[in-house]
Amino acid sequence: MGRHHRSDRHARDRATPRPRTRQRSVARTRQRSVALATVVVLGVAAGTAVAVSSDLLSFSGFSGSCADTAVRVNLVASPDMAPTLRAAATQARKREVTSDGQCLDVRVSARASYKMADALRAGDDLGYEVWVPDSELWLDRAAQGDARVPLTAAGNIAHTPVAMGAVPSAAKSLGWPRKQYSWAELTLAATSDDQLKLGAADPARSATGLLALAAIGTSAERSSGPEAETQVAATAKLLSQRTSDSDAQALDTLARDDSGTERGNPRRNQALLVSEQAAFTHNATAGPEGGLALFYPKDGAPQLDYPFALINEIRLSTDQSRAALRFMHFLGEDPGQAILTKNGFRSGNGTPPAALVSAAGGRAPQPYATATAEPPTPEQLLEALGLWTVTVQSARLTTVVDASSSMAAPVPGRDQSRMEVTRNSLVRALDQFTADDEIGLWEFSTLLDGKRDYRKLVETARLGDRTDQGTSHRTLLTKAFNELRPIPGGYTGLYDTTLAAYKEARETYVSGKFNAVVVLTDGVNQDPGSLSRSALVRELQRLSDPKHPIPLIAIAVGPDADKDEVAELAKATGGSGHQVNDPAQIHQVILKAIMTAGQN
Repeated sequence: MGRHHRSDRHARDRATPRPRTRQRSVARTRQRSVALATVVVLGVAAGTAVAVSSDLLSFSGFSGSCADTAVRVNLVASPDMAPTLRAAATQARKREVTSDGQCLDVRVSARASYKMADALRAGDDLGYEVWVPDSELWLDRAAQGDARVPLTAAGNIAHTPVAMGAVPSAAKSLGWPRKQYSWAELTLAATSDDQLKLGAADPARSATGLLALAAIGTSAERSSGPEAETQVAATAKLLSQRTSDSDAQALDTLARDDSGTERGNPRRNQALLVSEQAAFTHNATAGPEGGLALFYPKDGAPQLDYPFALINEIRLSTDQSRAALRFMHFLGEDPGQAILTKNGFRSGNGTPPAALVSAAGGRAPQPYATATAEPPTPEQLLEALGLWTVTVQSARLTTVVDASSSMAAPVPGRDQSRMEVTRNSLVRALDQFTADDEIGLWEFSTLLDGKRDYRKLVETARLGDRTDQGTSHRTLLTKAFNELRPIPGGYTGLYDTTLAAYKEARETYVSGKFNAVVVLTDGVNQDPGSLSRSALVRELQRLSDPKHPIPLIAIAVGPDADKDEVAELAKATGGSGHQVNDPAQIHQVILKAIMTAGQN
């Protein structure tokens, strides 16, 4: 964006600039107002320029030679924001907003943010110049793929808090508006009563759902300590039974009258994890009996923050870049701010308009104007999404751990060996799984069990199952993880072990679960008597069955492991290969791999 110069007289009092110069998403900065990159040019000249509001409008509204000089900008936005941006484009046309004396021809399309992120990650920019998803987390998601399309995020055009909405009868039972809750307390209250049905949009597809789930996890950790994971997993399990594909579909599940069940229909929800703006839109047509009352958690509400990002900016002309950023600048002026507020979005950093909050279902003393929650870290979002994936579809995992002598090597910067850090990370990962998940444990080196390079330590079974003595499978597995030790003089029998574990996973495949084999190794195959890598790849490809998928999640631990090797083996099964230099990252990698594979 270095080809632009600064010219932004009108926005200085409304927004703090946000530098965005890298051709990828940078999602951690959080300013809640329209902002301009410090290196952009906005040639703001008065003129007769106009902007069309959608793909369906023609140039009939332009005057004189304006149609001949219009700069077209194709903008794609999340479905909740798209109508507002169309209205803003129409207003810009009426006010003859220009960029360097040229008309703004802004065409707005709507597309689910997760679908757009997946397309950009795959390398397809779909012909748009600008993307406005509902959350910066989608910019991060879009940047994860090898073929990703570069993004230049220039600022945020609006924001709205995520809260819990309830129909009047349910809100009254929970003490609205006087009673205040933390996220953990609120979801516990909402899920502990069988009569109160709590729904949500799928966190794998909805920023609202994912941000709420991450906030619940953080809140539970603060209040419940060691029991936090269990509480969050239980909440996720209950939510998974009443999940919708999108925020709009979630709103359609609400009871339509104050009975809370709509004449006893058990499929209807009485409460939802929902954004303030979505509640605002719903309440506009729901009427007093079907409207939502909002609970704003006292430990802070995460925000949908609507970033404004240029797509593959290097291919845009200077005129297109200027026009796009001029439109973003217009959204920070009084007319644009009025349109955002009229449609239920917050803008600026001050106290939200009382009329907006009231229309959305907020009332004092609910803490709707207090400081928002700290944005979740990428690690917290990853853990929440990984937990959700294995909750929605219970997992069946065989975990295979390298026990060769090299696992005794110290981890730089830690007073622990690779094995010590690995087993601690595995125990931590175990906390993310529910009682219905099935997990087993193998270890491998060379010649551990007669001529076999591997040894089964714990059978793959439900974590909630108990032995005749009353010991849970989770307890047995935790004990086995903690007892893992490097084998003195042992080498890495990777190939034969991987094949054996994969064969057993196929023979014991359980329909309706996420079946996978997780292999952790800190070295390359060192068994000269095993089959070759190419032969193993061919055999894994032969065994792989798309109708009964069993992805291999192969993790290379430490600098001596071969990432390319594990990636090649995993690819043969539709799985994924990863490398971590610090074994403490293993639990995050496992959850990320499960999340990614679970979406395929």
